[in-house]
Amino acid sequence: MKLTTLLASAALALGFAAGAVAQDKTTVGFVYVGPVGDGGWTFTHDQARQQVEAEFGDAVETVFVESVAEGPDAERVMTQMALNGADLIFTTSFGYMDATNNVAAKFPDVKFEHATGYKRLHPNVSTYSARFYEGRAVQGHIAGSMTESNIIGYIASFPIPEVIRGINSAYLHASKVNPDVEFKIIWVYTWFDPAKEADAATALIEQGADVILQHTDSTAPHAAAQEAGNVITFGQASDMSAYAPFPRVSAILDEWGDYYVARTRAVMDGTWESVDTWHGIGDGMVGIGEITDAVPANVKEEAMALKASLADGSYHAFTGPINKQDGSVWLAEGETADDGTLAGMNFYVEGITGDIPQ
Repeated sequence: MKLTTLLASAALALGFAAGAVAQDKTTVGFVYVGPVGDGGWTFTHDQARQQVEAEFGDAVETVFVESVAEGPDAERVMTQMALNGADLIFTTSFGYMDATNNVAAKFPDVKFEHATGYKRLHPNVSTYSARFYEGRAVQGHIAGSMTESNIIGYIASFPIPEVIRGINSAYLHASKVNPDVEFKIIWVYTWFDPAKEADAATALIEQGADVILQHTDSTAPHAAAQEAGNVITFGQASDMSAYAPFPRVSAILDEWGDYYVARTRAVMDGTWESVDTWHGIGDGMVGIGEITDAVPANVKEEAMALKASLADGSYHAFTGPINKQDGSVWLAEGETADDGTLAGMNFYVEGITGDIPQ
């Protein structure tokens, strides 16, 4: 009796009661690392969840839990979703990787989709991510072209390959148009903490940065830049257009909706398979938000041309010659980076100062 009561209570806490889902519906669960109102990463995943609902109507029921810490609590939440009848569960943060695989082993009939991870230890687990570094290339071009102090601040979340790739790509493309550019990086060890993000932005501005890039999820850096005055910013994951046309001059857009619809349809029609997906601008998973008129017309034109070349594959964001930070050759003239190296990237490129935290 106690176990039944506990399970029912937990189900209610997740927003749906055990056994309440009709048998003829496909139930799709979403586990979020931040609040749906973060304005960034989680916001875009939840917009995609709503796209699934709009696409399938009454044939689908979606459920979600927000602000789930990366650790034991994530495994508890996923387990409860599976127990409550979820057919498909999207786990939307890198730090959910082990929890996703652990729970998938216990529920072989439930399909799991893990965002930005690389472990597919079971046939009911898929992984998916976006080539955010392509968007960082466009950001870097604009940032390097517009900085007057030659100092670009970067608010980094965790020292994982995804974040390191973004820093390297932004730096490479900023330095191409401005060889004098310098990156100052602050690691905040969080995906979403407006206070920490604001403090980091303020510290970078005090060090002379007049451009702030971020790989964190709140709009707090934009507010700090707005207060400082002549500092530009870029939306992260979502458009963050409340701060346009200035300080926010463009954005990287995470476009998950079509993928979520396709994977839900695959579960519904029985064609779902374990795959690894890594899409970019050309596939529509990475977008570039409106480039405002605060950006000079020629820089905007160059940025859009860069976006087009990334989209059609005529240009790769990591094309040699590129050296590693220590001066050793990484890519020779005309050589492009392979996906394996990019997926495990753990080094800075030449020109970036400072160490990657361990």
